[in-house]
Amino acid sequence: QNRKKWQRTSTQSASPLFVLLVASTEILKSEAQTFCFECGPVPFLGTNADCFNCCKTKYGSPPVVSGVVVGSEKHCHCYC
Repeated sequence: QNRKKWQRTSTQSASPLFVLLVASTEILKSEAQTFCFECGPVPFLGTNADCFNCCKTKYGSPPVVSGVVVGSEKHCHCYC
């Protein structure tokens, strides 16, 4: 019975730590990539990979770390 009680306690104490880890990782990820440029025509008819290539070609990498096609008008956004 003591073993089951310990297992419940250790699981309960790990949950807040896990939540903190996930939350801090998402915060770092969002801060690391901020919108910096647009690239290509509107609408941008390529994929996210095409968008990233457009961004790297036009602005260089670094500063560009990713490119994403966003919005209903299909803009290619470059993130730094």
